[in-house]
Amino acid sequence: MTKQGNWAIGADVTIADVAARAHVSIRTVSRVINGSPKVNAETRATILSVIEALGFRPSARARGLATGRSYLIGMIHNDRNVLVLGEVQRGLASEATAQGYEVIAHATPTGEDGSIEDVLDFVRRSRVDGIIILAPVSGVPGLADALQDVGIPAVALSSVSLAGFDAMLVSDERGAAARVAEYIVALGHRRVGHVSGPPAMLSAQERRAGFLSALTAAGGTLVGEAAGDYSFESGVAAAERLLSGDPMPTAIFAANDIMAAGVIKVAASRGLLVPRDLTVIGFDGSLLARMIVPALTTVQRPMGEMAQMAARCLFDIIAKRPTGTLLQVDLPLLIAESSAPPPA
Repeated sequence: MTKQGNWAIGADVTIADVAARAHVSIRTVSRVINGSPKVNAETRATILSVIEALGFRPSARARGLATGRSYLIGMIHNDRNVLVLGEVQRGLASEATAQGYEVIAHATPTGEDGSIEDVLDFVRRSRVDGIIILAPVSGVPGLADALQDVGIPAVALSSVSLAGFDAMLVSDERGAAARVAEYIVALGHRRVGHVSGPPAMLSAQERRAGFLSALTAAGGTLVGEAAGDYSFESGVAAAERLLSGDPMPTAIFAANDIMAAGVIKVAASRGLLVPRDLTVIGFDGSLLARMIVPALTTVQRPMGEMAQMAARCLFDIIAKRPTGTLLQVDLPLLIAESSAPPPA
């Protein structure tokens, strides 16, 4: 603790100190801390200025007792892609910190009878004020209704709109994949391969449907397709199959960046230069796309920004402020070094 005049500064400052210096009641300071609208703008500004000057940090426990909240939100996921998860967690944390909240991440199974109960058990144990649910967990049938039944605010992220959640953030993955197909054909490619994602996942279904439909419409031909599971190893296995085909594709679209890296590895092992002999395009716009050589042309999913949007929406719901229930995000195609016209 330090002193400024007769005032304590730092960890030992109490709400009473703030009230005394601002010449208001402790109740008024409490209202400002808890975001109550029952304080006029001038008084609110004065109190916030004193809080900053004294370095006052409200007790999370005291705030919880006063408001009936835990000041915790949950992030529910089932994603092995640490590059994507890292961006999401940083985006959520930055918004949560600004709101005086902390984030608890929880990995849950999907495709099993216990997945809904696992999420409900997490909500009960952690006492979170709300949750943000990432794909593919958001697509688990019955999850939205189960959360509505227990009254926990939930914002879901997905490639399609899903009924039952308090709000949805939908990324247009079908449209983004269609733009990949149009770009490939515009480069001059006609023999095209696709490494799709797990068939049961909505994201993989949307990317595949958008790509194949636009490829046919643009005049391209799918000469080979292999399903992966979004892992590097599955990208390698799919590329071995596609690059062994006759005719061999001159361009391959992989449904995520990690599988695209597997395609580039196999191409190199066969003496094929990317993009001179083979165009490779990914999906995610992750850090990996910039790290590999050549840098990967890819669809960018701005997961950090999307996480912040979802968090702001969730905090509005928790505070009972007006908010949109359907947020939509377009995904741009980032042209880099792995795409070029086909070999002459």
